[in-house]
Amino acid sequence: MMTYLKTFVRRRLLATSVLVGMMAMFMPMSSQADTAKPAAAPPNTVQAPAQQPPAGDTSIRPFHFHASDKVLADLHRRILATRWPSRELVDDATQGVQLATMQKLARYWSTDYNWRKVEARLNALPQFVTNIDGVDIHFIHVRSKEKNALPIIITHGWPGSIIEQLKIIDPLTNPTAHGGTASDAFDVVIPSLPGYGFSGKPTAVGWDPQHIARAWAVLMQRLGYTRYVAQGGDWGDAVTEQMGVQAPPGLIAIHTNMPAAVPPEIDKALQSGAPQPAGLSADEQYAYGQLDFFYKHGLAYAQEMTNRPQTLYAIDDSPIGLAAWMLDHDARSYALIARVFDGQREGLTRDDILDNVTLYWLTETGVSSSRLYWENKLAFFAPKGIKIPVAVSAFPDELYQAPKSWVEKAFPNLLYYNRQPKGGHFAAWEQPDALTMDLRAAFKPLR
Repeated sequence: MMTYLKTFVRRRLLATSVLVGMMAMFMPMSSQADTAKPAAAPPNTVQAPAQQPPAGDTSIRPFHFHASDKVLADLHRRILATRWPSRELVDDATQGVQLATMQKLARYWSTDYNWRKVEARLNALPQFVTNIDGVDIHFIHVRSKEKNALPIIITHGWPGSIIEQLKIIDPLTNPTAHGGTASDAFDVVIPSLPGYGFSGKPTAVGWDPQHIARAWAVLMQRLGYTRYVAQGGDWGDAVTEQMGVQAPPGLIAIHTNMPAAVPPEIDKALQSGAPQPAGLSADEQYAYGQLDFFYKHGLAYAQEMTNRPQTLYAIDDSPIGLAAWMLDHDARSYALIARVFDGQREGLTRDDILDNVTLYWLTETGVSSSRLYWENKLAFFAPKGIKIPVAVSAFPDELYQAPKSWVEKAFPNLLYYNRQPKGGHFAAWEQPDALTMDLRAAFKPLR
């Protein structure tokens, strides 16, 4: 098994990204513009808008979402009908997401959780859909009331969604209410990746990070922005870094909380299973250990989605199956989530976690979101040769906390670097204040 894993890592990390990062009451309904009147559809079917825009239509259409009571009731029924496996044979998470955690999640999901709360939060925000290259792209667009706000496009990852960024919208657009000044204001654009959430599901191959990056440039142009910045983590980093590579007119800088900055000699040592190279600093040793653990123990989900995403029928059929798959992204995020369902207070709440899982369930995007792994052919952590200014926030519980020495080599035009003391893979979701402060500081020189 170890030989297979090393072979897999060597092959996919050089040619394709198996790494990427990778984190409602209930059920499929129609994703539609405000005025759309969908035809009747069977349960568990996501409907397209009743009136599709004509080919070449660049219009921006208002969007809102309402899950039917029938769909939510069906989700509730499916949770209660879960057929549970036997308990893991160890007292830790080395065999996967633990039975006790999933049963606590199911109990809360079926008794106390209320999708209508987050649905109302979403519908209180300006949401839109526009068609780019044949796919409807959903996005949140909140303009600041402050003059000269800096536009920013923020991209989520897997198993995340626009739910990840909800906590940073008001601090970015309304900084004076959150310890900032008027000059810190941003106009915020948060799209749903194709095949994720409320965006359409591609009907043809080719929607890789490079294609999405080009689509985001079209979106910002369509919104009238001629000068803007971009941010992302996980797949959001892959897309945002490709925007940096492509350097479309108007993009002046990017920020990432999960940078592709692993030096080639470090990557080679990790892939070969060689001992840790000599002469590494303390920060570099810490990052090397994190990557070594992830390469050896954290790739199971990425292997499957990179090679056989269509095989994951169960995650579109079982809400508990979907939730378990999403919780098993990385060891530190799972440990945090398990503590949350044990009743501890963390950066995330039980509702946060289930808001995100339920969104995937309602939009039936478990399998469609997985296909991005299959599409990607980039080595995820290899530097991409970005020339425009780059800012980096390095969180300690990320897949790896990028050392400044590696970041400086990867991004010769480094605008900002901050090594955060707390937080993990879902920075905007777990540590919204810290990420907000970094974005303000990073882009201040460019205003």
